[in-house]
Amino acid sequence: MYSDYTTKEQLEYEIRLLPKGSISYKTIKGKPQPYLQYSENGKRISRYLKAEERETVISAVARRKELEKQLEELKSDPFFVMEPGPLYCSFETRVITGSDLYRLCQPVRDYKKRECMGILDAYLTSKTAGKICLLYGLRRTGKTTMIMQAIEDLPKEKTAYIKIMSTDSFAGLEQDMQKLSRLGFSYVFIDEVTLLKDFIDSASLFSDIYAMYGMKIVLSGTDSLGFLLSGENELYDRAYTIHTTFIPFREYAELLNIHDVDEYIRYGGTFRIGETAFDDPDLSDDSISFRDDETTRRYIDTAIAHNIQHSLMHYQNGSHFRHLLDLYDNGELTGAINRIIEDMNHSFLLSVLTKDFVSNDLGISRKNLRKEKDPAKRSDALDHINEADVVNRLKEILSIRNKEEQKTNLTNDHVREIKEYLYLLDLIADCPTETIHGETPVEHIIFTQPGMRYAQAQALVYSLLKDPDFASLDPNEREMVTERILQEVRGRMLEDMILLETSKALPRHQRAFKLQFPIGEYDMVICDEKEHTCRLYEIKHSTKTDPKQYRFLLDEDMCSAVQQRYGTIAEKSVIYRGKPKKENGIQYLNAEEYLENL
Repeated sequence: MYSDYTTKEQLEYEIRLLPKGSISYKTIKGKPQPYLQYSENGKRISRYLKAEERETVISAVARRKELEKQLEELKSDPFFVMEPGPLYCSFETRVITGSDLYRLCQPVRDYKKRECMGILDAYLTSKTAGKICLLYGLRRTGKTTMIMQAIEDLPKEKTAYIKIMSTDSFAGLEQDMQKLSRLGFSYVFIDEVTLLKDFIDSASLFSDIYAMYGMKIVLSGTDSLGFLLSGENELYDRAYTIHTTFIPFREYAELLNIHDVDEYIRYGGTFRIGETAFDDPDLSDDSISFRDDETTRRYIDTAIAHNIQHSLMHYQNGSHFRHLLDLYDNGELTGAINRIIEDMNHSFLLSVLTKDFVSNDLGISRKNLRKEKDPAKRSDALDHINEADVVNRLKEILSIRNKEEQKTNLTNDHVREIKEYLYLLDLIADCPTETIHGETPVEHIIFTQPGMRYAQAQALVYSLLKDPDFASLDPNEREMVTERILQEVRGRMLEDMILLETSKALPRHQRAFKLQFPIGEYDMVICDEKEHTCRLYEIKHSTKTDPKQYRFLLDEDMCSAVQQRYGTIAEKSVIYRGKPKKENGIQYLNAEEYLENL
């Protein structure tokens, strides 16, 4: 697997590429579990090694120690004369070429490919010169994996991978690009390029010079906003763009072979599962995005707030901070972004409680619990709760904010501009709600990474357990109510998922929206403005059917008003979690199947 090295530079080069630290074992649940221990910035860090990476990391650490031993022996040899190493040893940045690429790509060889991989393949095989490829998106959405998969199919002798570090400079990268060009490299992948502070204002160098020579250059990074800014200015019309942030359920199911919408809601729309089983060592890794409210906040801080702040800071000397400059100058921009995201989540949860929790759906739950065939699951607990008190307590809890001392008060301008950047990052989308009378559509914000919303909603709901009145209830009753609320949250999130993914999948002459009446609403309407037809949908987070689920679909006055405004009704369906069937002329569609077929 490894070649023999004889020069000091070559040994030092490979040592730099291998993980630092040592392997230690801790006994967890009676089994020894491996950890990688190392020091960073004066702190001792112990990182749990997951099953799929153990062999690679343990082998790499052993190899590093072997090379370090060889290096010490080489230095102690009185007859040793330092020889000049190969050209790649003198690179300014971390450049990996040749046989080292095989080892780099090994962990992803069995992974399935993302749907947007076709765009990357098309760029790498195109004959067009003068263009580069921008591969960007929030953390843990598959960017580096896509790069490794692309490298697998390319000639290693003509391919280079560069991993940018925060200590690197654009000048150093440019020197390395000149060397790679002279050596005849045809494919260069530069990962985390947005870490370079002057990347946005200098990005055209790649397309204007090296891409014009016929070199295929792929730039990747987590600062999506930086790529968007450079794409609109420095790289306008000279770049293929691939945005990885949004992972639809269809693609998630195909890549991970998990076909459960609730799992997708908990998973978070990233390729790291979010769970609450804190005693499981596989779930204690910091790389898990939405394990709980704290990891969600950390993700917002590092993947989103840093993204916006870093990009604005380095773009045209910070001239695009606009109204956010005062927040940035006072060190409060990250906190403001966090607060706005949380406020949107709180508003979402309040709408669930005030609309769904006290709706007829709760009555359906009461009835179903009373009629449950399994005696162990049969209960009349929901008959005895005071709905108004429960909802009011939750609303009070959700309205609580940490009133930290702030030099800057958030204004509507701050909120509007932060939301603009969240839209650009593809983190949120607006699927407006329309009314049958045609008033201006109402903003309806949907998060494209559902785990971020669910983790915070879960934390807020369980904060109810700290309420003295609620804590005094019977434990079974407490669990019953909190689970019912979380079920309502998942139900509303299922509505948002289907509305968002349908909107993104429709052709231009069709649009999807929620339609509200003075009394009642349709969870989704798909309007075909070319054919003058429409389809009506109710969306239910349930595996059972009930006539109340489609009562509005059979309402003659509502249907007549819809046809008068949007055209002939071509379909009436309920999307739910049970098996496909037909009842009273209404088609029941399975939610997972519907999403996977978009």
